Amino acid sequence: MKVREYLSIPYLLEAQAVERDGRWTRRLRYPELGSVAAEHDDVEVALVELERARITEVMRRLRAGDPPPVPRRPLETTDQGWWARHLGLGALIEGQLDREGSELAGR
Repeated sequence: MKVREYLSIPYLLEAQAVERDGRWTRRLRYPELGSVAAEHDDVEVALVELERARITEVMRRLRAGDPPPVPRRPLETTDQGWWARHLGLGALIEGQLDREGSELAGR
């Protein structure tokens, strides 16, 4: 699988409202990716943080030679390069999207 495909896998999103010190916050996570989670009072901010964490974790796993889980087929209609650049992660994926995920191990 190419890096682009790994980044296009639709993972289940779990969302909860959690009370912290008498205030409510939102916790979002991708349970299929282990500890990838984000919390914020604003759900949109939490989602952006979660997406940064997802891309970072997928790339970390590929570079470690431990591919992320593939519980369902990658989406064909996403532009993960644009999304990563929009999230400030362009340097992390630059020149990597069309490489085989297995080629990243040891980089």
